[in-house]
Amino acid sequence: MSEGKGTATRGTSALKQFWGEKKNRVLTALTGVFLAVYFIPFGNERVSAALQESFLMLGEYAREHVLLCLVPAFFIAGAVMVFLNQQAVIRYLGPKAPKPLAYGVASVSGTILAVCSCTVLPLFKGIYRKGAGIGPAVAFLYSGPAINVLAIVLTAKVLGLQLGLARAVGAILFSILIGLTMHLIFRKEDAARVTNEAMFSYDGDEEEPRSLGVNGIYMLSMIGILVFLNWAPASGSMAVWDAIYRMKYVITAAFTVLLLFMLIRWFKRSELKEWVGATRDFTVQILPLLFGGVLVAGFLLGRPGHMAIIPESWIAALVGGNSLGANAAAAVVGALMYFATLTEVPIMQGLIGAGMGNGPALALLLAGPSLSLPNLLVIGGELGAKKTLTYAGLVVVFSTFVGMLYGNVVL
Repeated sequence: MSEGKGTATRGTSALKQFWGEKKNRVLTALTGVFLAVYFIPFGNERVSAALQESFLMLGEYAREHVLLCLVPAFFIAGAVMVFLNQQAVIRYLGPKAPKPLAYGVASVSGTILAVCSCTVLPLFKGIYRKGAGIGPAVAFLYSGPAINVLAIVLTAKVLGLQLGLARAVGAILFSILIGLTMHLIFRKEDAARVTNEAMFSYDGDEEEPRSLGVNGIYMLSMIGILVFLNWAPASGSMAVWDAIYRMKYVITAAFTVLLLFMLIRWFKRSELKEWVGATRDFTVQILPLLFGGVLVAGFLLGRPGHMAIIPESWIAALVGGNSLGANAAAAVVGALMYFATLTEVPIMQGLIGAGMGNGPALALLLAGPSLSLPNLLVIGGELGAKKTLTYAGLVVVFSTFVGMLYGNVVL
């Protein structure tokens, strides 16, 4: 009896400690909010404009990205967690998977999705939690927003063939180099993480409820909905691309019908409930951080052509020429600024017109689409501060170096 009492006492003590820590975090957050409300000069014209800009950016983000981009991505991530065979993920994307296979699968998968930096987050969290190594998972995380075929074509058309080609080559190399570097830095703890997860993974001797082909079509139908629902019009004459754009809702409807048929025909109610639960968990974890990050990014930098706390003229002055400082500033600004899909090109056009150098232009194009302040907050919640800062640092350093190299070659 005494042993049972001791266990119960320890359990109660741990519970009290947990709630005490949680209350301390809430108190710290409330203190921060109080200090901000107390000291921010809301009557100042620039501060008022920046606050308005932050909510306008959040409203634009909600209208253009949540329903069409994030909601499908959350359901795909939930499906990855519930239905994807963990051993298959470890085999193809785990730390011990053959490097050409792992990084090839990760970069190609990200490229096919061609989503923005926020939409890729639920998908990244899903494959990472399922056992993907940190290297391939980060390669996927970078490649989705960075290796966007239409964005690269638009860059070449608007900003010049040289810059478009440099962006394409740089993004492909970055996805692999950054992933490999993250693998080398964190390989020991990554291997331990996957080993521990593999102890509880699916037993290959048990019969799967559905064939691999059915699960593949199920995942493909949701990816089809995500990709074609967000298919953007091309800049200029691109017959095939424009034809797909005109038919995108018909194609999306076909994938939706296919998905509904499979859900009714081949899935149990208990499985669907588990899938919806996993989707809900991703939504609750990610959306508050994304919304908070968009508000802060809007307050600091604002939308293109609109006043925020940091004037656009300051940014243009920082990134002029091809010095180390200009390239580093462009990479850092790109890592913090939020770019909706394809908006980086007109933003770059304006900055180049204001005196931005060729090198900093490429540095911002390599760092910007794959990173943002909202993006970093969510990644930090999954990987922790150390890995997140390492990833962001690698993107900034590589972008700065390649930008300087490009700026010295292209006059």
